[in-house]
Amino acid sequence: MVDRRILENFDWWLFLATLLLMAIGFVNLNSASAATGYPYQYKQLQWYIAGTFFMLLFMFIDYRTLMVYSFWIYIGTLILLCLVLVVGRTVGGSQRWISLGIFNIQPSEIAKLTMAIVLSSYFCNDEKPEYGFSDLVRPLILTLIPVALIYPQPDLGTALLLVFIFASITYLVKIRWTVIVSVLAFILAAIPLGWSILKPYQKKRVEAFLNPESDPFGAGYHLIQSKIAVGSGGILGKGYMHGTQAHLNFLPEVHTDFAFSIWAEEWGLLGATCLLMIYAVIVYRGLIIASHSRERFGAFLAFGITAMIFWQMFVNMCMVVGLMPVVGIPLPLISYGGSSVIVTLMGIGILLNIRARRYLFQQSSMGVWR
Repeated sequence: MVDRRILENFDWWLFLATLLLMAIGFVNLNSASAATGYPYQYKQLQWYIAGTFFMLLFMFIDYRTLMVYSFWIYIGTLILLCLVLVVGRTVGGSQRWISLGIFNIQPSEIAKLTMAIVLSSYFCNDEKPEYGFSDLVRPLILTLIPVALIYPQPDLGTALLLVFIFASITYLVKIRWTVIVSVLAFILAAIPLGWSILKPYQKKRVEAFLNPESDPFGAGYHLIQSKIAVGSGGILGKGYMHGTQAHLNFLPEVHTDFAFSIWAEEWGLLGATCLLMIYAVIVYRGLIIASHSRERFGAFLAFGITAMIFWQMFVNMCMVVGLMPVVGIPLPLISYGGSSVIVTLMGIGILLNIRARRYLFQQSSMGVWR
């Protein structure tokens, strides 16, 4: 029997914004499919349906159960990430998927939600008035282990996203200012080392970001075509299914990395602004849910999931307009990909769950990260 208070506290704004985002994703993939000749939109529709099922499932299961099993969720995710490196399926030079016969799963996508759960559980059960550097070593190690497993796939974008999720969640705790200054200094000092460990194609992407015209038919091609597509959309766009950059095959990966480019070309500034507003509603509702949660784990988890969605949206859009290097992060619920869709909808289901159970007052202390 479903508790009546869960339905009374249902977040309709978040739910309707999510449905609208999926509708836009289907419409956009329909155009991308016409450009590529492959029915991505119908396969994506299957993932939308499956993801909606998981969204509703995670809404009705008490989200605090995730804290109880956070350790095993983390271990299971690490096992999947290790399996990818051993028996993973390679597509486009990247070994990121595990084939299960009728479909593939991408464990690095699962790792995003896993880290939001694990870090929320850790900080919920390790509450301190102020955190020093030594206090952040354990959660940092918890983050760097999956990062180290994801980077060799290679998948620099997702690896960096896990670091962003870690930084976002630690934003909620009080950190000594000396730690913040030390971390910033370390990042600046480590830039030369970071550059040295990048793979050749990753270095070319960074160079193309700084000066795409230096290699217009090589590393800078994708970015140049994407900027042309976004800019040529003007105010109202070229019209649905009339995007020349995509439909004349100038713009690559229109169903995944550059899904926003084809949307902006066909719907213009007006359409791009509407899409941004829908994401803004989702992020805003996520922050409201986090701030209104009456127990620590719910607040951390809601903020972590919101950060997961925000950073993917932010990095992808900055990437396609030339404000960041191309790193291959999908646009949530718009880019084609089953694992990304299901993980995002699971995360939104957890947000709905936290919102619906805000009438619960008691604090929880069921983690295993002490």
